[in-house]
Amino acid sequence: MTTVAAYAAPAPKAPLERTTIERRAVGEFDVLIDIKFAGICHSDIHQAQDGWRPGIFPMVPGHEIAGVVAEVGPGVTRFAVGDRVGVGCMVDSCRDCDNCRAGLEQYCLKGGPTWTYNDTGKDGEPTYGGYSENVVVDENFVVRVPEGLSLDVAAPLLCAGITTYSPLKHWNAGPGKKVAVVGLGGLGHMGVKIAHALGAEVTVLSQSLRKKDDGLRLGADHYYATGDPETFEELAGTFDIILNTVSAPLDFSAYVALLRTDGTMVNVGLPEEPVQIVLQSLFGHRRSMSSSGIGGIAETQEMLDFCAEHRLGAEIELIRADQINEAYERVQASDVRYRFVIDTATI
Repeated sequence: MTTVAAYAAPAPKAPLERTTIERRAVGEFDVLIDIKFAGICHSDIHQAQDGWRPGIFPMVPGHEIAGVVAEVGPGVTRFAVGDRVGVGCMVDSCRDCDNCRAGLEQYCLKGGPTWTYNDTGKDGEPTYGGYSENVVVDENFVVRVPEGLSLDVAAPLLCAGITTYSPLKHWNAGPGKKVAVVGLGGLGHMGVKIAHALGAEVTVLSQSLRKKDDGLRLGADHYYATGDPETFEELAGTFDIILNTVSAPLDFSAYVALLRTDGTMVNVGLPEEPVQIVLQSLFGHRRSMSSSGIGGIAETQEMLDFCAEHRLGAEIELIRADQINEAYERVQASDVRYRFVIDTATI
């Protein structure tokens, strides 16, 4: 075991504070990663505040991790000291169920994957995330950060990138497809970039036109304010795919009406409270309401390679570790363009 510095929430809704945690010794197939940057995801805030389910405290959030390999176990074959790597939302799974064998570890059928933090590993110990100096992870849940992506803008891709890439690929976003991205935040801005790079015609649906210039710069072809009732009249029956990235309840029936026949609304934002949809809104045009988790390890590597090829890094604001609590407040106020990233050298 090794003692390392970290930032943790000591209790639900408590401010994060500097502390120390224990990392396990490097095992046969483990990779020790010196963390260089860690993104702040809205889900970090949900979990630190017990918004989704009772958490495990003290909690060290962070599942957008980018760093450099410092040590490898004797059985490791995929990585070497000095490699630039990343870790996303999960650090293990059963590896044996149908989904795991199919590369869908995020949908592990035997209790789900082991999440990077706020979970319990197979050793019975709590998992701690990326707001820390280093992390030890099995090589099968580590991905390589390609050349052409700096580590700071790559870190948010380990959640925001794969969370938007996976559904866009699954529902065949590309040339000839019209894609709407609801919300231009940490997830939404990557959804716009990726959908544009895939060749789709991209529209941003945001509450106001405040970020219109940004949306067009990031790759959107069109930008509409959902606060304007005429938007829903003008765009009725327009889209093949609606990617909803916001973590708040919406009038889902109104958004479903924007779909073409056989169109799908995919939800990747997760509100804390239950939501409702009127089933009648799906009838008549064979419209679908769906959702998507992150992506498997192979698909996460595919996403990173795609982003490197198209030079798609996240838009970030780099912060010190002692600014984490302020950053949480600003995320909740939608005051970030578009992802806070912690310089972990400041922990």
